Amino acid sequence: MRLTRLSQFLLIGSFCFVAVGVQAQSAGTMARVNGVAIPQSRLDLMVKASISQGQEDGPELRKALRENLITEEVLAQEAAKKGLDRKPEVMQQIEVAKQAAIIRAFQADYIENNAVGSDTLRREYDMLKIQMGDREYKARHILVKTEGEARDIIANLRKGADFAKIAAEKSLDEGSKVSGGELNWSPAAAYVRPFAEALGRLEKGKLTETPVQTSFGWHVIELIDTRPMDVPPFEEVKENIRQRVLQREFAAYVQELRGNAKVE
Repeated sequence: MRLTRLSQFLLIGSFCFVAVGVQAQSAGTMARVNGVAIPQSRLDLMVKASISQGQEDGPELRKALRENLITEEVLAQEAAKKGLDRKPEVMQQIEVAKQAAIIRAFQADYIENNAVGSDTLRREYDMLKIQMGDREYKARHILVKTEGEARDIIANLRKGADFAKIAAEKSLDEGSKVSGGELNWSPAAAYVRPFAEALGRLEKGKLTETPVQTSFGWHVIELIDTRPMDVPPFEEVKENIRQRVLQREFAAYVQELRGNAKVE
């Protein structure tokens, strides 16, 4: 995956913090199926969800979603006729889905009612700049299961074996093996610590003398080049940092609630 400057900058401690929007305010009925009304607000909610996933709003999208909702209502009615909505396992699934929707609403409410001050955002930005460092690295690697296999690869490379060919044949990293093990330009902090530390010790064009172990396996790493880190300006990443801070604060709040809960 190719990273933009923005995604590289926010990669440390990055997260996906999904907030569901407030339920649509539209009133009225979208359609009736065997006398059962499908509210317009349900279609509006589906449209909003589709747009958030990158689809473009328009008559075609709304028509397709409308048809889907009608079909789902037809199927739900038929299932109810068979009593399937009263089966214990189905009722349990409905409760799980209901709870998930309520939790998403709780997350959205937290975001809406907890502001992050500009000073906090600026401190977070400055901290990220320190963590990211002032350089980024272009490297390639070969990931294997065992240290012995990695040592054999290092020995063969020192004898003149082709790095890209070995990576394509043996690397367990499906994302980079197709490009000969080559990785995108990234700051060292974008990698797990042992990998990052190994990068920091390497000289341009050099290979790790011994295999590097991470939670993924054993790596053989070669540093291709380095360059100054191009940090995006504060205003460009401010909203992303705001979400980062909110996610961290929400996680702490969840832990507080869990700690105060009586669990028997």
